[in-house]
Amino acid sequence: MNTPQTREIASEVPIFQAIEQKEDFLFVLGALFARVISLQKAAEIMGMEVDGFLKTLDLLGLEFSYLTDEDVAIEKSW
Repeated sequence: MNTPQTREIASEVPIFQAIEQKEDFLFVLGALFARVISLQKAAEIMGMEVDGFLKTLDLLGLEFSYLTDEDVAIEKSW
């Protein structure tokens, strides 16, 4: 992932100081939202507690749910 293009993208991440942390965060986000890893694993990789990781996502305006899209639709229809 250490290409000039990915470093440029990672530098735009408004959190974390080190570019490596920014790159890791982007990778973890992709894996999390693709449901390749769990929320617990994402937080672990980033060296954070789950609650702190969720707050970080929230501050960035990223919504994450344990529910599937079908579960969300069912919840909204109740």
